Amino acid sequence: MKTYSPVPEDANREWLIVDASDKILGRLCTEIVIRLRGKHKPEFAPHMDMGDFVIVINADKIKVTGQKLDKKIYYKHSNHPGGLKEKTLREMMERKPENVITAAVKGMLPKNKLSAQLLKKLKVYAGSEHPHTAQAPKTLDI
Repeated sequence: MKTYSPVPEDANREWLIVDASDKILGRLCTEIVIRLRGKHKPEFAPHMDMGDFVIVINADKIKVTGQKLDKKIYYKHSNHPGGLKEKTLREMMERKPENVITAAVKGMLPKNKLSAQLLKKLKVYAGSEHPHTAQAPKTLDI
């Protein structure tokens, strides 16, 4: 008996669309990461990109529990002395709500070269419109 190891041609990628309205941020992002990596497929391999493309719409309507809107802080550094910038989740949701979901998914992906490749397959939009109708995405209920 030989161990099956998939090749890149075995990856059959689908396009999935997720509506983030009234979904909790962390629970939504864990399901997105599972689909991006391909862990829901029987031919999953941790060293390969076997996952699907995921489109997230209505990113501005996500929910968070507790006092995270004011207490969760996102940090960014400009690599210059004194260049540490910080924003709360509320400020991020007002300016670019797409970046909140992208940052949460990025933190859940493995820290290697594969994560950049997987993150390119995530498309996040604040409203309900998206330019990927030609790919005929399937609706994913979470």
